[in-house]
Amino acid sequence: MANGPLAARIPKIHLHCHLEGALRGSTFLELAAKHRVPLRYEPKVGDGSSSDGAYAERSRRPSRRAQDRTGDPYRFESFQEFLYLFAAVSRSLREPEDYARLAREFVADALAQGVIYGELFVSPSVWTYFNPRLDVRATMQAIVAELRAARPHATFALLPDLTRNFGAENAMATVRTIATMTDLDIIGISIGGDELRFPARFFADAFAYARANGLRCVAHAGEVDGPASVRDAVELLRAERIGHGIRALHDRALVELLAARRIPFEICPTSNRRTGSALPEHPHPYVDLDRRGCVVTIDCDDPAIFHTTIEREYALVEREAGPAALERYVRNAIGASFAPAHAKREMEARLAAAVAEPPAAGRS
Repeated sequence: MANGPLAARIPKIHLHCHLEGALRGSTFLELAAKHRVPLRYEPKVGDGSSSDGAYAERSRRPSRRAQDRTGDPYRFESFQEFLYLFAAVSRSLREPEDYARLAREFVADALAQGVIYGELFVSPSVWTYFNPRLDVRATMQAIVAELRAARPHATFALLPDLTRNFGAENAMATVRTIATMTDLDIIGISIGGDELRFPARFFADAFAYARANGLRCVAHAGEVDGPASVRDAVELLRAERIGHGIRALHDRALVELLAARRIPFEICPTSNRRTGSALPEHPHPYVDLDRRGCVVTIDCDDPAIFHTTIEREYALVEREAGPAALERYVRNAIGASFAPAHAKREMEARLAAAVAEPPAAGRS
């Protein structure tokens, strides 16, 4: 293996990246001003926004420090504040043209880092919560047109998120809509949101419907809830990959099960630290899971909101686990992707070339 930082030149694979969470801070400020919406979402009990459980108030109002937006629109101090910030970002995206700009800037940032493939989360149920009149198909078309512009340098597909907070009925309605849009590079579904109040069993029917219609299935689990949440995502939702999943480390038998079934983990180190989800006893969960035979991949979750990039996450992992581990995690990501076999072979070839080349030669 060549000497020097591998993270700078190795091809990058996105398996756990929320497109809305990649919105540049400067663009968030511009869109919020354009549409005259606040930079902070602060639902109040009884204002109608919490009656359906979507973004119910569960904690104190944002702290004075978090409310200070001077120079940084992406400041928060708790997981709940992060969820509200994600809501504020989503509210600033009002028109298909806004989403086109989001995707266009994402592509520019991704290509600059050497991203060659991605399966990106989008949240249409959140879009329409804040903007009921939004044309979801037109918005998907706007996004996909910009993502396709990355070819042949990179290929992107979409994994719409069902969003736990909106409940089972909304999830089923969303997946029924999504199943009609596979022509727009939609390859599957995900589910994120509040896993504590909206457990996996609520969404088994929606996931069954998705599978019956040829959609792949992944799930966030074990980010803030315990190992039972991960087990339910696997057993009840039949998730093919687990987003985060770090709390599986509290259950040895579960980790052994996931290792035996080769169910990949999508680990986002900076995200877990910033949201307070990180485990003090497992400061580098990707290392611990890897040592126990699990399939580990690395990503950046909501990169702009967390002030990170996929390249920075790869660099962090290389420093802590070494270049051989980083190479293995990227190879894992290629294998864990839902890309067709020929595309995986092409990505493997690009990975091998990047590992073999001297650092001074640049990226592949």
